[in-house]
Amino acid sequence: MKVLRIRTLIGLFVVAGVISWAGAKLWDSVGHLPGVPVAASVVLALIAAALAATAIALRSRLRAQRERRPDAKGVDPLVAARAVVFGQASALVASLAAGMYGGAGVFLVMYQLDFPFRRQQAIYAGAAVVAGIAVVAAALFLERVCKLPEDGDDNGAGTGNGATGRA
Repeated sequence: MKVLRIRTLIGLFVVAGVISWAGAKLWDSVGHLPGVPVAASVVLALIAAALAATAIALRSRLRAQRERRPDAKGVDPLVAARAVVFGQASALVASLAAGMYGGAGVFLVMYQLDFPFRRQQAIYAGAAVVAGIAVVAAALFLERVCKLPEDGDDNGAGTGNGATGRA
């Protein structure tokens, strides 16, 4: 499993933002721009909370296991790997969503802040961008928690058995 690259996430965010901004401008010139749902930021915030909670729980279990506490509950490597995959997928989707709402928000800020409804939509878009960034941060934290201690900066080289460098 490869490490999630921040450059990839930023690239997705920027490309989605530019396409969304251009699409919003085109859509508004043809008709009425659809609104930004409040649920977007709520769902992204819930995903960020779930990822952060998973990372904190796994971190405490891994720490107890590393310290060889008698009451330590072990962590199944497959569970950790699934958590990392969920985090990576969530980060990629959140980057796209945050870019999309960011582009729409920039369009609203640039052209339509005179209307109270559109000002409210810009706030919702900004909240969705912040929640998307929170998902990315939680996913990166989860990935860091599940990194094997013998990993170096060489992406798993030197593990000897072709392992991916993840638990």
